Formats: sequence, structure tokens, C-alpha cells
Amino acid sequence: MEQPTRSTPIEQSLNSPDSSFSDSLQEIMVRVETVAEQCDGDSQALLDLLRTLETLHREIRSNLFEPSLPNTRNALYEFLKEIDESGGWPYIERMKLQAFLKMVSPKDETSTNTQS
Repeated sequence: MEQPTRSTPIEQSLNSPDSSFSDSLQEIMVRVETVAEQCDGDSQALLDLLRTLETLHREIRSNLFEPSLPNTRNALYEFLKEIDESGGWPYIERMKLQAFLKMVSPKDETSTNTQS
């Protein structure tokens, strides 16, 4: 039995009836992807890009999203239900320091062993 395909929240937003909004989001995605590709191989530039996106996420959440939340229990319940059904809460994941160290560790061990 074939499982139905589920679209991501971004795809759902991009496929919303408001094509102007969808077009704007698509343009933003393309521009961010282009900048990321231009930074390919430059970890400092990619880190700066990620920090910028995180800051933008935080500003939108704090200054625009939170004040727009429903102010009645029923409306908030309906809103949270819709969030759950449409893909969950937006989140920007940070790389864990231990995972980062594991990526760096084998290189350091190899160079240490060859220098002995």
C-alpha cells in the first residue's frame, strides 16, 4: 500500500493560495541558496550566514509572530492544532559541539599519530 506523500511546511507555504506571498518566499529561498552556494567551502562565511538566518528567525518570532498569536483559549487551541497538522513548530537546529568535535577528531588523531 502506497503511503500518501506529505509536503513540508515550506512547500505548503509556497503552495498557498496567495501567490504573491509564495513568490516572495520562493525568491528568498533561491537567494539564500545562492549565497550558501557562493560560500561553499568557506566555513566562516557559512557560519555567518547561519547566524544571520538565526537572528532573522528570532526577530520575526519575537517582534511579529508572538504578538500575532491568538488571545483566546479556543483560538489558540485551533491555531496550535493547525500547526501540528501542517508540520510542527519552526526550529533552527544548532550543531552540537560533541558532533563538531567528532568531525574534527579523526583528522587530529591521524596527524598526531604520523608526527610521533
